[in-house]
Amino acid sequence: MTKITFVTANGERIETEAENGATVMETAIMNAVPGIVAECGGACTCATCHVYVDDAWRETVGGPSSMEEDMLDFAFDVRNESRLSCQIKVRENLDGLIVHVPTRQG
Repeated sequence: MTKITFVTANGERIETEAENGATVMETAIMNAVPGIVAECGGACTCATCHVYVDDAWRETVGGPSSMEEDMLDFAFDVRNESRLSCQIKVRENLDGLIVHVPTRQG
């Protein structure tokens, strides 16, 4: 299992274990992480699973696809470290990943 830490908007750290092959969004939903709404269920047709990838992990996680970039236009407070958690596949090299949940979703 891959460990992922979600840091909520109020600073609470929620440490989870994720199955490889799942998405970061699915992991958030399964662990009731506040602030991850996931209205479209992971279809990349909304921006309600927006997260900020911790700086130490940005290179390993990689950047968004062009389709994801288009959806990020609907998110609030988009930054260089913004990603849609439904588009980040959990894999072994993400063990220890830290993502931050924004104060509000798109």
